[in-house]
Amino acid sequence: MPSHVIDFHLFGDQFSTSEMRAVFDERAMLQRWLDVEAALAAAQAELGLIPAEAAGAIAAAAHVDKLDLAAVKRDLGVTAHPIVPLVRELGRVAGDGGRWVHWGATTQDILDTGMALQLRAAHSILRRDTVTLLLELADLAELHRDTLMAGRTHAQQALPITFGFKVATWVAECVRQVERLDEAAPRLFVGQLAGAVGTLAGFGPRGEAVQRTALARLGLGAPPIAWHASRDTISEFVVLLALIGATLARIANEVIQLQRSEIMELEEPFAPGTVGSSTMPHKRNPAHAERIVAIGRLLRGLATTALETAVAAHERDMSVGRAEWVLVPEAACLAAGALHWSLAVIRGLTVNTARMKENLHRLGGLLLSEPIMLRLAETLGRHVAHDLVYEAAMAAFEGRGSFRDLLLADPRARASLDDDDLDRLLDPAASVGLAGSFVDRVVHEARRLNA
Repeated sequence: MPSHVIDFHLFGDQFSTSEMRAVFDERAMLQRWLDVEAALAAAQAELGLIPAEAAGAIAAAAHVDKLDLAAVKRDLGVTAHPIVPLVRELGRVAGDGGRWVHWGATTQDILDTGMALQLRAAHSILRRDTVTLLLELADLAELHRDTLMAGRTHAQQALPITFGFKVATWVAECVRQVERLDEAAPRLFVGQLAGAVGTLAGFGPRGEAVQRTALARLGLGAPPIAWHASRDTISEFVVLLALIGATLARIANEVIQLQRSEIMELEEPFAPGTVGSSTMPHKRNPAHAERIVAIGRLLRGLATTALETAVAAHERDMSVGRAEWVLVPEAACLAAGALHWSLAVIRGLTVNTARMKENLHRLGGLLLSEPIMLRLAETLGRHVAHDLVYEAAMAAFEGRGSFRDLLLADPRARASLDDDDLDRLLDPAASVGLAGSFVDRVVHEARRLNA
């Protein structure tokens, strides 16, 4: 029975997807190993190092459904070795050709090359979903290019922005994550097949040809040198997934913050029947967004472990490899889950533009203090203007009058501004800077990825 929530029948889809679980399913992992053994035998036969008939028999036998996995498990209990029982069973099924199975290879060759195949499949899913998400976000940014809202710093209203501008920052971050995925791919999709200590000694004088030919059959690159003890690319992949998870968590956390009852500018998808609380029937909680934030935390924790696995001893160290067996599938499955729920949130996101407008005026013009200060600075100097606006703002904040009236009551301000000037400066639409242009730029860059 599954003992990890990712594989739970009831709750597994809360944290991952069936598509990504299938990549790292036990039988799928074993099949990857068998694919590597078959590719190795085929390459050796092509180069005249083993009989062609043997390679054909090995290829015919290298299907997980043809093996007696119960026998493999019993042998595993005796040998305490991850590959030897599988090699023995593959050799048995291959008959006379079985004596050539695993010729010259070492265990980690098979494990690492099998993992490279898994990473390629996982990478394809993650890149696809990240691009899909950023394109959805690009549409959202474009739709709300000019939708005014309060920008916030330190959890306080700061200056006006547009919702499209906020979303465009998410888009730009997702674009960078796709670029990172693309940059990492050539380093990730590299096999091993280097022999016991990485020197190809077991493959004989044509070792490089064996390695190159076998890996080409699998669609993988050949390494410049063995990476048995160099786990940096695996660490890079997990850390990259943590970065992607952090981006998704940042987006989700913003939905959570803006869905607060006191703000109510955004709301994640809600359907009749969704329950926010078992005791408070009125609750409409951002459950999907909270799940994404939780997954992001888990991924950042796994990144720490991934950095630990970058330190291996000597020419091979399976204390690292065994950790990766758990680490890599968990990270990929969690990242897939975070992307799935992020898409669900963005596709069904409610944007409450009326509430954004209402909140924009909640402080009675205080969030326009900067443009007013800069205008007064033209005649009074920046420091005097800052102090003047500061005094009026603090008085308004403490309920001693409206910001507008307090400014006009100051003779220094009155000498520089008339009523119409001040009203124009208190218009939020006049103080969003180049927000729209930035949205256009980022949306164009996002759609370039899909061109």
